Amino acid sequence: MILTRYLTKDGPTWAVDGIPLHKGMTLPFMLCVPAQNTWRVLSNIVKNQKKMEAPDITGAAVIAPVEEDQEVWAAGVTYLRSKEEREAESTAADVYGRVYEAERPELFFKSIGSRVIGDGGNIRIRNDSAWNVPEPELTVVINKLGEVFGYTVGNDVSSRSIEGENPLYLPQAKCYDGACALGPSIVVAPASELTNLPIHLSIIRGGVEVFVGDANTSQMKRSLTELTEHLIRETSFPKGVLLLTGTCIVPPSDFTLMAGDKVSITVGELTLVNKVVRGPIER
Repeated sequence: MILTRYLTKDGPTWAVDGIPLHKGMTLPFMLCVPAQNTWRVLSNIVKNQKKMEAPDITGAAVIAPVEEDQEVWAAGVTYLRSKEEREAESTAADVYGRVYEAERPELFFKSIGSRVIGDGGNIRIRNDSAWNVPEPELTVVINKLGEVFGYTVGNDVSSRSIEGENPLYLPQAKCYDGACALGPSIVVAPASELTNLPIHLSIIRGGVEVFVGDANTSQMKRSLTELTEHLIRETSFPKGVLLLTGTCIVPPSDFTLMAGDKVSITVGELTLVNKVVRGPIER
């Protein structure tokens, strides 16, 4: 089953396999009970093609699959390639090696839902950064009980030059307007089905593919269960949370994103496409 969020004339509305849901069926509502319960309800809707009292989604635009007041977090150094590249860029290389081998994973706040860019929207590179890259990542949707509810595609847009100066600059390198893209939808699936998903990154510049890379979630050092358990250990998420799980597709050190680039990321059966911009923030 696939959950998609639409912007209708009556406001944001979710749909499952193209069937619009009642406006009360928000993502936080679906993530406040055991995943099996929500999966069963959604499955019955699809099976019976049940029409609910819901807004019309005909012609409505698809928007990011996250509510404005939900949190998006991220994990780092979960793949060997990520460890190696972080060490190469940083003036404190041993930090990343220690994180890769440590019992505790690197987890950090990435974005509030209202800042997230959806499929087809513009991601941004910082005006004060010279080295910027996309980071294609499996993003898991986690309910308030800490269960994996499903997945979407994530782009953890990052400034390598800023993070490389000092690991303490991580929030500035990763948390700014236009630095987080998710979408286009959520595939409803348990964690057990997410351990062998292909990940593909393509960057087009001027009609020419300037970078392409492939990976698989099976290459992750840390399990989704491990990441989730650490995330919810001392922090509650009553509305659920989305977690980007790290990347191992890394462009070479002489590559940086440029305005006008098109970034396409595929994880499993979903593809997220965004255009890159650099410039003033629209307020």
